[in-house]
Amino acid sequence: MAVLTVVALVLAALGALLLAVTFLSVRRRKLLRSLGALLSGLLFLALAGLAAAVTVGVRGYRALTAEEVAARVRTEPIGPQHFRATVELPDGRVGQFDIAGDQLYVDAHILKWKPIVNLLGLRTGYELDRVGGRYTGVADERQRPHTVFPLGPEHAVDVFAFVRRHPRVLAPLVDATYGSGTFVSAEQPGRFEVRVSTTGLLIRPAADSAPVPQ
Repeated sequence: MAVLTVVALVLAALGALLLAVTFLSVRRRKLLRSLGALLSGLLFLALAGLAAAVTVGVRGYRALTAEEVAARVRTEPIGPQHFRATVELPDGRVGQFDIAGDQLYVDAHILKWKPIVNLLGLRTGYELDRVGGRYTGVADERQRPHTVFPLGPEHAVDVFAFVRRHPRVLAPLVDATYGSGTFVSAEQPGRFEVRVSTTGLLIRPAADSAPVPQ
């Protein structure tokens, strides 16, 4: 990320320098040189803006290099097909959600960059997106109420959404964008770890998940 920030600053500086050259060329009535400098300056500024947008947009995404804990969750039934989930994220945020359903469901956004972009400090990254409920029965899934809550922070620039809407713009940089989800029964009290690997999300009982008194 630091490398990409430096690249954005360098491109912006070059763009500003070329615009200054454009101004001087116009004053000296060297129109051809001023036009070339203007176009080059605008190109560098556009590239700087793109690099800055990517830097801001992936802030909050965590680098994905191996299986790691993305969240710790505690579930507690509070009624038929109704449970409370307490979600603790690695950045220290903790959320408590009242959820309808038989199962806890969590999903995430995955951003995979092409190898050339890795040189700029960007690696395959993930960000938890939502937590909600899921019913075991299809009829319940179709007819019963659903609850869903956001887990990811607000982004000034949402790179994941931008890539999905405009795939050609970042096509030379992005290898793949996809969602991954996982679920586990919440009909009994439990403690779980939501883990993420290169193949996606999974949920495992927490290492310290001793039986919870009911």
